[in-house]
Amino acid sequence: MGYDNLNKDEIEALNVQYLPSRTVSNMADYKENAGIRSARAREEGLGHIDVVYGSSSLQTVDIFPAAATGAPVFIFIHGGYWRGWDKALYSEIAPVFNNAGATVVLPNYDLCPAVTIPDIVDQMRQALKWIYENISDYNGDPDLLFLSGHSAGGHLTGMMMATDWAEQYGMPANLLKGASPLSGLFDIMPHRYTDLQDDIHLTKEEALANSPQNLELHCACPVICAVGGGESGSFLRQSQDFTEKCRKAELSCEYMALRTDNHFDITNRLHDPDDPLVLAILRQMGL
Repeated sequence: MGYDNLNKDEIEALNVQYLPSRTVSNMADYKENAGIRSARAREEGLGHIDVVYGSSSLQTVDIFPAAATGAPVFIFIHGGYWRGWDKALYSEIAPVFNNAGATVVLPNYDLCPAVTIPDIVDQMRQALKWIYENISDYNGDPDLLFLSGHSAGGHLTGMMMATDWAEQYGMPANLLKGASPLSGLFDIMPHRYTDLQDDIHLTKEEALANSPQNLELHCACPVICAVGGGESGSFLRQSQDFTEKCRKAELSCEYMALRTDNHFDITNRLHDPDDPLVLAILRQMGL
């Protein structure tokens, strides 16, 4: 799709396609309920909260260690369109993955408009480097890193898959042993024209350089590309296109369109140990 000279109606159509607030009337309920469950998980668990990985106040991770050493590590990046939400909303996933034998890491990052999307991508690279170098202190195996994220977190997951870890950071080329972007945004060019642009200030050059759909994938890991079956045609297409890209790169990639899920139903699954999405991710991790 070309985006030059969009009229008012075409811009509004993009907003409807990409902004869940336009189509999920009870969006606030999902956030409130996840927050309640996550607060309970932090109260009951043994998490290390706000561990610093970078220089700014939001460059922190929450870590929920597995009971045994040498555990696979499940890293989950929150969404919020690069401008909102917080890792604290996803503590609820820790008991499920801990009980299965994984260490869980939830990273935060600075938010637009205080920073740009390229800044956030760089912060996530810093976070993964820190996790690789330090996760053994939390019963995690640095050679078993599995990355997931939702929405903007799915975008960031894709960007980590497109990072040349060996060339840029002197780290193992196969840093990621598995990836599972959920409702990901792999071509971010449309957001130069949605209402998000007021906060993200995305340039054309930044959109091209930070869209995983346009970039070479440097990973060699299996992928689960999941999206809510009830999401907009644009969200479905983005996950379908990225699945095709992964397969063309000869990656094993499972595409999951989950029933009639909306944009928030899909992450609502992650606190249920018997959910098909959770079970697929655990299988990817060998658990």
